[in-house]
Amino acid sequence: MAGARKRARQRRRAKSLIGSMREFLTPAVFKQVRNASPRRKSPRWDVHPLLYILLLTTWCCGDNLPEKFEAAKAFYVTSCPKRKRPGASFTGFEKAVAKLPMPVLRALAAAIRGRMEAIFGDRWKVGNFIPFGCDGTRQACPRSEELEKRLGTFGKEGSSPMIWNTSIVHLTLGVPFCWRLGKGGKASERSHLIFMLRWLPAAALLVADAGYVGYDVAAAMISANVSFLIRMSSNATFYSETNEPLDAFREGIVYYWPKTQQNEGKPPIRGRLMRIHSDRHKVDVWLFTNVEDPNALSLEMAGTCYRWRWENEGFFRTYKRTLKKAKLMSRTLRLVHREAEASMIATQLLLCQGALAMPAPQKNALPVMCSPRGVLQEARRDIAGWSKPSKPFTEMISHAQRDRRVRTTPKQKREWPRRKDHKPPHPPLLLRLTDEQKAAIQNELQAAS
Repeated sequence: MAGARKRARQRRRAKSLIGSMREFLTPAVFKQVRNASPRRKSPRWDVHPLLYILLLTTWCCGDNLPEKFEAAKAFYVTSCPKRKRPGASFTGFEKAVAKLPMPVLRALAAAIRGRMEAIFGDRWKVGNFIPFGCDGTRQACPRSEELEKRLGTFGKEGSSPMIWNTSIVHLTLGVPFCWRLGKGGKASERSHLIFMLRWLPAAALLVADAGYVGYDVAAAMISANVSFLIRMSSNATFYSETNEPLDAFREGIVYYWPKTQQNEGKPPIRGRLMRIHSDRHKVDVWLFTNVEDPNALSLEMAGTCYRWRWENEGFFRTYKRTLKKAKLMSRTLRLVHREAEASMIATQLLLCQGALAMPAPQKNALPVMCSPRGVLQEARRDIAGWSKPSKPFTEMISHAQRDRRVRTTPKQKREWPRRKDHKPPHPPLLLRLTDEQKAAIQNELQAAS
C-alpha cells in the first residue's frame, strides 16, 4: 500500500510534458509496439521518434502539417537528446508515416488502454460497473482525386470525402477507450460497436442512444457478457406477461422479439424496460437493459448513466473543434488513415494526462473532470518553450478543471442554418405475450437448461 502511494506521488510530479507522456508511453508499451512493426535494418526514421512526432503534431499550433511537424520535431529533439535524431524534412516524415503499418498504431492504442485500466484504479469503476458511452461522427477530408475516388462523398452531390468515426468513451473520465473508422457514407455504427465489444473490460456498462436499437446489437452484447443501457424508440416492440398500459408503466421485465427474428426462429431477448421521467423535459426516456436486478442498476442510477452519455458528444467537440480535427489534412488514403488513427491516440493521451492530474475525488463523489482546452494550452506552452515553467507540468494541468456550475438555461443561443431541430424518439410499443409466444419461450428455457 505504501508503495502504491509513493508511485502515485511520483506520477503527480511530472516536471514536463514529455515526462507526463512517459507515464503512458512506457518502455513496456513501446516493446509491444516494436513487436507489431516489421524489422528493418538501420531505418532512417526509428519507431520512437516517428510515433512521438506523429502524436505531437495533433497538439502543435500551425496552419498546415509542415508547420506542425517543425514544432513537434524541435520539441522532440530538445526533450529526448539521447535518442536517435529524427529526419530533417517533412517530405521524409510523410513517406515514413505512409510506410508505417496500421497494426503498429493499433498496438499502441491497445497498450495505452491497458495502461488506463492500471493507472486509474478506483476511478475506473462507478458502483458495480465501468460506464462507457458509444456514438459516432463524420470527419471531412480534402477534395483530392484519390480520396474522392476511394472514399466517395456523403450527402449532397459534390460534398467532400468523409470518414466515419465510432468511439467508445469512459463516461466519468471523458477519455476515449477505443474507436473504429470507416467510410463516411457506408459505415455502420452498429457493426463498429459489435466489432469493438472484444476490447471492453469485464463489468463494462455500455450506454447508447436510440441509433443502436437492434436485435443483433443486443444479442452480440449478451454473448460478449457486456451489460448495456440503450434508449428505445417506436422502432422497438416489447412483450410483457402482464397487460399493463404504457401510460402506467414504470419498469419491469419484458421480451425484445422483433417479427423478423420470430419468423427466423431466434429466441427473444429478456431484459428490463425502464421509464425515466424528468421534470425538466417534457418527453420521458425509455431505456432497455440486460441488468435485471434493480439493486445492481436502479432506476435512478440508470437515468444518471444516460445523462452521462453526453460525454460522448463532449469528446467529439474536443476532438473536432478544440484539436481542429473536423477536417483532416492528409491528401492520400494511406495518410488519412494514419492521421485519423494517430490523432485519436493523441487525443486519448491528452485527456488521460488531464484526468490523471485531477485531484482525488471525495468519498462517494464523481471524479473531477479536466478541461481539455486548459490541458492543451499547457501542453502547447511546454512545446513552444515560451517561458520556463515555475511549477511542474502535472501541477499546472491540475488547475485546468472543467466548469461545474449548474446550468439553468440551454447552451444553444441561436438557430444555425441547415441544422435540423432535434425530435426525441417516441415511446416503444408494449404488447402482451400470446399463448403461442409463451409456449415458444418455455421451450427455449427447457432447451437451454
